[in-house]
Amino acid sequence: MEKEVKEAFKEVTAPVMKKNIDERKPLLTEDFLTVNEYSRPGELLPEVKNIFVHYTANPNTTAQQNRSYFQSLMSTHITSASAHFIIGYDGDIIQCLPLDEIGYAVMGRNYDSISIECCYLAENGEFTDATKESLIKLLVWLLDRYELDTGDILRHYDEGGKACPKYYVENEDEWEKLKWNVKKAM
Repeated sequence: MEKEVKEAFKEVTAPVMKKNIDERKPLLTEDFLTVNEYSRPGELLPEVKNIFVHYTANPNTTAQQNRSYFQSLMSTHITSASAHFIIGYDGDIIQCLPLDEIGYAVMGRNYDSISIECCYLAENGEFTDATKESLIKLLVWLLDRYELDTGDILRHYDEGGKACPKYYVENEDEWEKLKWNVKKAM
């Protein structure tokens, strides 16, 4: 009897091991922007409270084309803009910024968030299935890494009212479905 009690106690008090975060990391290409004041300031990201989802606002462009645009800001000085990740409409993921640096993506929230830009083909801004699949995998990994939950996934719209990502702003039920699919995949 004493042995059974000890075994039961051992099971109850055993530490719960978190899944290996690196095992959940999706396939991605690191292609960091050059440090510059317009797209990669090289400033420390002190904490991560939220993950922001965006759309590129230019249909039929690839992840590489959008990464090249961010890089070109170093020379053109048109604006300041960047994101940590860009997901192509074919599902490829490019990481543009190290996760310990800020991006220029959400005014007022660049020092406590990670941003993901998503490419799209449809005029209504809906992401392809391949983009959605990669987005879900990337969100699961980032939520695990920063010990966040699906309530910490935000649209750019949720901070400042910009209609970004357009499809998920105009289709609230689809946004909730995306977050539910992330939760299911965790």
